Amino acid sequence: MPTALIIGSSDGIGLALVRALLARGYQVAGLSRSPLPAERVGDGAERYQHLALDVRDPAYRAHVAELCQRLGALDLCIYAAGIGDSLALDQLDENAHLAGERPVFAVNLMGLVDCIEVVLPRMLARGRGHIIGLSSQADGFPDGGAPSYGASKAGMSAYLERLALAVRARGVAVTNVRLGFVDTKMAKADVRPFLITPEAAAERILRCLRRKPIRVTHPWRMAALLWLVAWPGRLRIWLS
Repeated sequence: MPTALIIGSSDGIGLALVRALLARGYQVAGLSRSPLPAERVGDGAERYQHLALDVRDPAYRAHVAELCQRLGALDLCIYAAGIGDSLALDQLDENAHLAGERPVFAVNLMGLVDCIEVVLPRMLARGRGHIIGLSSQADGFPDGGAPSYGASKAGMSAYLERLALAVRARGVAVTNVRLGFVDTKMAKADVRPFLITPEAAAERILRCLRRKPIRVTHPWRMAALLWLVAWPGRLRIWLS
């Protein structure tokens, strides 16, 4: 029976991935900040085990290792945890950090790195495995509204794609999935073009399991739109 570990599994895309993988016959373990009752998991819940823990917890790495141990040989790891918010400059003074900025990097980027540092040696030892990280098409968009979110996703994309090149010859695949707007609690924008459901996002992500590409950008129409609307911001940077 194939096995999968999902970080950020209790809601949104993560929960849709849990359900989709169980439907495919996987044994799945999940970790997220919130509990996930069996009734929300649905069919196949007997093949799912869950741990409620924040990825910023000092015990996070040890618990990821414990979940890997429970699963046995790990075939798939998906990092779907993520947070983001606007920059709150009005909450800043000379004695304060930028309000809310550090947690975004801790969850979006360092939580991914910590997870990979646990699961990658296990996959390399077996000579196979697949790591998928959910980045964002915001990774290259010049926008001052949420710099920590865009920068953390840019870090994710750069790290995942370079790691993919480093380990591909050892039999381990790494995929960077750059999504647009998905109908989750995080998608707070007033205008959300080409919005997709978490289930549609999960289906597109799991299509990666066969070809194991290094990068997936979905939907492509959103990428084209961002490329066009990013020009004023890029021009301001070039002319500054």
